[in-house]
Amino acid sequence: MRPDKILHPQVAEALASLGHGDIILVTDAGAPIPPGNHRIDLAFCAGSVDLLVILRALRRELFIENVIFAEEIPKNNPNLLRQVTEIFTGSGADFTSIPHQKLVADIYPRARVTLRSGSLMPWGNFALVASTDPDAWFDDSMIMLPEYAARSAKIKNGAVPQLKKE
Repeated sequence: MRPDKILHPQVAEALASLGHGDIILVTDAGAPIPPGNHRIDLAFCAGSVDLLVILRALRRELFIENVIFAEEIPKNNPNLLRQVTEIFTGSGADFTSIPHQKLVADIYPRARVTLRSGSLMPWGNFALVASTDPDAWFDDSMIMLPEYAARSAKIKNGAVPQLKKE
């Protein structure tokens, strides 16, 4: 057993295959997942498995540098944005909002893996851009890349993700 780790074998395998910059898409139950995407369906029935449960588990397992979601969320589902912000506070991730149609058309097809939840949650679709541990790649004899230093500081300071629009 792997206490406090994801036990689902296909999800664990998919996460282990991710590299820096790869996208893992976490969707609600009704998301239009493109044919050919590596889809892992976690939906059992309406509401289960919950989208926020999946995001919390992924937050514990992965370094994420960016969370991309529909720009409609802040206005149309502010409670969801609040909850996702809580999940990713201290992760070092940025938040990027883009129009929903652009998320579906441009980001969905680029996902390395798609996890479909059972959530019936409006606007419940998030693209997580995988990263690396910013402190693991550099020792004291090296100069840390500025973006790694910035992400490291966000993690150490428990920074709340800042929203930027694409």
